[in-house]
Amino acid sequence: MARNTLTAALNAVPDPMLFIGSDGMIELINPATEALFGGWVRGRSYITALRQPALLGEIDSVLRGNPPSETRYVKSDQTGETQFRVKVSPIGAIDAGQPGVLLHFTDITHLREAEEMRRDFVANVSHELRSPLTAVLGFIETLRGPARDDASASDRFLEIMEQQALRMNRLVGDLLSLSRVESEERVRPSEDVDLSDVISGVLTTLRPQAEEQGSALDLVTEPGTYLIRGDRDQLTQVFTNLTENALKYGGRGRPVTVRLETGEGRGSMRGPVVRVEVIDRGEGIDSMHLPRLTERFYRIDSHRSREMGGTGLGLAIVKHIINRHRGRLRIASEKGKGSTFTVVLPR
Repeated sequence: MARNTLTAALNAVPDPMLFIGSDGMIELINPATEALFGGWVRGRSYITALRQPALLGEIDSVLRGNPPSETRYVKSDQTGETQFRVKVSPIGAIDAGQPGVLLHFTDITHLREAEEMRRDFVANVSHELRSPLTAVLGFIETLRGPARDDASASDRFLEIMEQQALRMNRLVGDLLSLSRVESEERVRPSEDVDLSDVISGVLTTLRPQAEEQGSALDLVTEPGTYLIRGDRDQLTQVFTNLTENALKYGGRGRPVTVRLETGEGRGSMRGPVVRVEVIDRGEGIDSMHLPRLTERFYRIDSHRSREMGGTGLGLAIVKHIINRHRGRLRIASEKGKGSTFTVVLPR
C-alpha cells in the first residue's frame, strides 16, 4: 500500500487512528489522534506514547503475527476519564517496507455512562420497592400470627399496609410515566394548546389541597396570547407536579403564586416564548442541591420526601417533558426565602 493512500484514508476517519511500523515506531497519525495525544507521538515508540499495559500487550501480539484483537484505553485529564475501545489490526507493507499495525480508537464513554446509569437506576428502584414491600410482608406475618385476634392491631396494620401499597403504586406509576415521556422525547408535539387554560385547570384541581393547608394559591397573568405547540396531558402533568411541590414544600399557611407571561427568549432560545413561574415562600433550597434536583431519585431530604408521598421521579419527568417541548427549566432558590421554578416554552 502506498503511504499517501494510507495517510488520506486515516485523515478521512473522524476517530483517532495511527499506524505503527514493524520497528515499533508510530509512523502515521490522523488529526483526531493528534488532538487526543499531541503531535509529539509521531516518530516515537508506541511504548513511550501509549504506555498502558493492556494496549501495549495487544500491539506486541499483533506485531508478532497474531490475529487482530481488541482492548480498552482510558485517557485521563482535568475533565475526567474518556474510555476508548481500540481495535488492533495488522496491515500489509507500506511502500515496500515491512508490515505494521493499525490502531483505531472508538470513544465508548457514553456507553459506560449509560451502563452506570442503568445500574444506578435498577439499584434505586429495587431500594424504593424493597422498603414498603418488606413492611407489607412483615405486617402480613404479624396478622397471621400474634395479632390474629387483635382487632385494633389489625386495623392499624391494615392502614399502614394500605399506605405502603399506595407508595409502591405511585412509584410504579411514575416509572411508567418516565418511560413513556423518555420514549416520546424526540417527537415534537403537534397540537395547539392554550397554556393559560392548562394552568387554570391545574389550579382548580389543586385549590382544595391549598385550602386544606391554609395556603393561598394565586394566578397572576399578563394580557397576551398563550397558545403554544404542546401535549396538553403532559403540560398538565408538569404544572401539577411543580405546583403540588410548591404547596408541599412551601409549608402550611404560606402562599404559592403561579405567574404566566409572554416575552422574548434569551441566549440559545430566541424568539417569542411563554414563561411560567411557580413561586413558593418555603424554607428554600441550598444552592449545592440545585444542579441535581432533576436527577432520578435525587432527594434533598429522603425521609421528608417519602413522608409527603414523593417518589423522587417527579422533576425528572418534568425535565423530559420540557425537553420534548424544546423548552427550558430554571430553578432559583434562597435559603429562608423560598424557591422559583421557571418553565420557558417557545410559542
